[in-house]
Amino acid sequence: MNNWQHVPVNIGGRLVSADHPPFIIAELSGNHNQSLDTARAMVKAAADSGAHAIKLQTYTADSMTLDVNERGFVIEEPDSLWHGENLYRLYQKAATPYSWHKELFEYANALGMLAFSSPFDEAAVDFLDGLNVPCFKIASFELTDIPLIRKAASTKKPLIISTGMASLSEIELAVTTAKHAGCDDIILLKCTSTYPAEPANTNLTTISHMSNAFQCSVGLSDHTGGIGVAVASVALGAPVIEKHFVLDRSAGGVDAAFSLEPCELEALVNETKRAWQALGRVTYGGSQAEDKAKQYRRSIYVSNDIAPGEILGTHNLKIVRPAFGLAPKHWDSVIGKRSTGELKKGTALGWEHIAQ
Repeated sequence: MNNWQHVPVNIGGRLVSADHPPFIIAELSGNHNQSLDTARAMVKAAADSGAHAIKLQTYTADSMTLDVNERGFVIEEPDSLWHGENLYRLYQKAATPYSWHKELFEYANALGMLAFSSPFDEAAVDFLDGLNVPCFKIASFELTDIPLIRKAASTKKPLIISTGMASLSEIELAVTTAKHAGCDDIILLKCTSTYPAEPANTNLTTISHMSNAFQCSVGLSDHTGGIGVAVASVALGAPVIEKHFVLDRSAGGVDAAFSLEPCELEALVNETKRAWQALGRVTYGGSQAEDKAKQYRRSIYVSNDIAPGEILGTHNLKIVRPAFGLAPKHWDSVIGKRSTGELKKGTALGWEHIAQ
């Protein structure tokens, strides 16, 4: 694991690094279906599931695109979840109203979670900064929006930057821009920008390489189904995992198809923590907890009664459990020797029982 994964970043008083349990972010996206009550219920369910933070997306349709039907403004990919959708109307449907942000942030804080958002234009940065968010998340598609990164970094708050589709040079420009603008705390997220993403396209081994290349922690923004990919990322040092969240996939939502339901989010929190706990350190010889188990190794025992002076061999000795007799490695040194006295079946053989 790269040493940079161990350098902590302070996000709202929570230290985020590979030396701490994974920081789990529940992305609400547009799965609230324009219902504030649903959004509040999602925040509550995320808290009940053990998530450490909720994240919104701060944009309007006008800040994202143009209200036109020209080529490029309608999603044409036949395998897209949003095939045929006009971008402007899709963003209208998915946007989280600015008027909800303060209420949802305060509600999340009251439930013990951090709350922040992805700004999609410079005005959104100012708006979120006014709400005292602890950090900013830069979405993958905005990684190349250098003025936006410069603006967010100028607040001196930590930046979490998704890197879906990004080349090394594009990531380098984003990171360099952020640092020059005054942001010292940067966490990158390995991301595959397909919706949903396939595990085979996730390439988690990039996490360690990216951490070394940019000298910062690298987590995972995961669009695959289930939690297996996210749990695996912990073994590579991922200190942050972001997953889209929905109350009920069957009820729909713009991102519902690749979002976790509450029981799955709870499993993600629990299993990533287990994976993190399991990493430990390089250890041989067994842990302290295993000491008692060593008695159930094998050792040399008397398998039939032995008379004084009798020759020891396979007819009266056996390697069995437990381990209170001589270790099996001494078998060749014992065979052919004579006993010093009478030995009953079940006696743990010791050197004192062997004539030298």
